[in-house]
Amino acid sequence: MVASGKGFVRTVALFALVGAAAACATRRVDHQPGAKAMPEQTIEAVLEQHTGSLMSLPGVVGTAIGECEGKPCIKVFVIRKARELTAKIPLALQGFSVAIEETGEIRALESR
Repeated sequence: MVASGKGFVRTVALFALVGAAAACATRRVDHQPGAKAMPEQTIEAVLEQHTGSLMSLPGVVGTAIGECEGKPCIKVFVIRKARELTAKIPLALQGFSVAIEETGEIRALESR
């Protein structure tokens, strides 16, 4: 049996919408291979583990634990939020979201 006319078009459109909704529903924010939905380590341990590699990126001036959308996240502070730099910083680390904040250069104050 071959479908034709408006019924066929509606059926194809329905399948396209269902497929698109399913694709959106299963998309993960954490783009790291092998990443798990629930973190296995504390955010403090994850931050300690990754701070060295983040700080080695030219333009990164600090890292911290913060809050993003009501959940703990890792903040990465940069001198200037340039596309080249932000492309090198992951969207998530071991299940924790990463937020990039432009702070400008950070320098210690002179002691009095």
